Amino acid sequence: MQTRAWPTGANSMAFAMGGGGGRGPQINVTPLIDVLLTLIVVFMLVVSMDMEHGEMVQIPQPAKDQMTAPDPESTVVIEVMRTAKGAPPGVKINHEDVRWEDLEFRLGQIYLKRGEKVAFVRGDAEVDFLYIADVIDRAHRAGVQRVGLLTQGREVAGE
Repeated sequence: MQTRAWPTGANSMAFAMGGGGGRGPQINVTPLIDVLLTLIVVFMLVVSMDMEHGEMVQIPQPAKDQMTAPDPESTVVIEVMRTAKGAPPGVKINHEDVRWEDLEFRLGQIYLKRGEKVAFVRGDAEVDFLYIADVIDRAHRAGVQRVGLLTQGREVAGE
């Protein structure tokens, strides 16, 4: 039987046979553990810092002798009531008679300095909805953002 021998110096692959072969590169984990422990200590210090003391702010206080009464924020109810047959219905704002021509101007005065721009509209059953829609349109043009419709017999708090 003939055996073939590899010539010396030929390109051959090196295999480790058995248990005594060469070992590959290994990572030294000791410096990595040192870095990890240092990061843990830094994070613990950052978390334990007192976060109660943020920015110090001084809020202006009103003068003690100046007592202003808040504006009465009563609910605004616009009533559209039937008048004589064939005539346009009458309009009231919180039980105060208002002419149709002055409705938008009067609502503009009321809602000029108001924070809450809400109005309620109550119409008689005999009044055409065309007039109710006209009141809603004029209220929106006067600055009212939300309009609620009231049914007969319903009262609103603050009316």
